[in-house]
Amino acid sequence: MQRLLAGLLLVLATHAAAWPTKPVKVMVPFPPGGTADTLGRIVAQKLSEQLKTGFVVENRPGAGGALGSDIVAKAAPDGHTLLVSGIASHVIAPALSQGTPYDPLRDFTHIALFGGPPAVLAVYPPLPAKDLREFIALAKSPHGLSYGSPGNGTQGHLVGELFKQRAGIALLHVPYKGGSGSMADLIAGHIPAVSATLTTAAPHIRSGRARALALSAQARLADFPEIPTFAELGYPDLVATVWFSLSGPANLPAGIVERLNAEVIRALELPDVRERLKPEGIVPNRLTAREFSAFVADEVRRWAPVVRASGAKND
Repeated sequence: MQRLLAGLLLVLATHAAAWPTKPVKVMVPFPPGGTADTLGRIVAQKLSEQLKTGFVVENRPGAGGALGSDIVAKAAPDGHTLLVSGIASHVIAPALSQGTPYDPLRDFTHIALFGGPPAVLAVYPPLPAKDLREFIALAKSPHGLSYGSPGNGTQGHLVGELFKQRAGIALLHVPYKGGSGSMADLIAGHIPAVSATLTTAAPHIRSGRARALALSAQARLADFPEIPTFAELGYPDLVATVWFSLSGPANLPAGIVERLNAEVIRALELPDVRERLKPEGIVPNRLTAREFSAFVADEVRRWAPVVRASGAKND
């Protein structure tokens, strides 16, 4: 038995040392053009350059990221099929009423965290709420307020719902099919507020067509120093990002995981990549694969109750 185990470990170590032996498929379980796709393509390009092997992005959207994620969960754990995972596919979707065909922890090897943009609460500029305190006062008035989000169960929706709970206010949720739709209605004055990613809202905030009241970032951002964080305004548990990451099927050889983790961190720290991500509030990190796996488990424990309390359903 010991000889068999030693032989197996030797085979895995040899395989990891030889990897990659062919182009690596990087599945993005969301449509082209979004943050997941952008981050996936940036990292794939850098990994191709660093490892001298093609990392080919394939978009397979559907079911809130569950369709493409399930394909990768069932792939061979040889390091040649990877996934741009994230909070939508591995925390939110599994907690919705229909769940997912995979377990977000058991069925994947979580490799490296890319990071992601924070959420922002923004309002239509003519709304008589210059700050979060005035917004809360308006929400408590007889007329109340509504807010739009990119959709049921999105991070924008969950941050909005958690803010409602913590502030003790009633806000009518208006779900859209994507952040761009909610922002279009905000700047047209059809809805008074949105809870969306900073990536989506940033151009409208800069142009003055939307006024940001609070960010879910850990600290104020250099590119938006005028926007306070929820934490500094008295809501310390409203620190959250719409994070994305790199994962693979369960049981990836440790050697491949460690090499990929190091190469992703190296890619994200390149000056041109940091400059590209900075305006969106995406801050690279140096989590090991083990630390990142613990982070995913913590996010599942944190957000699953919020998803259930929000009443979000699979669209």
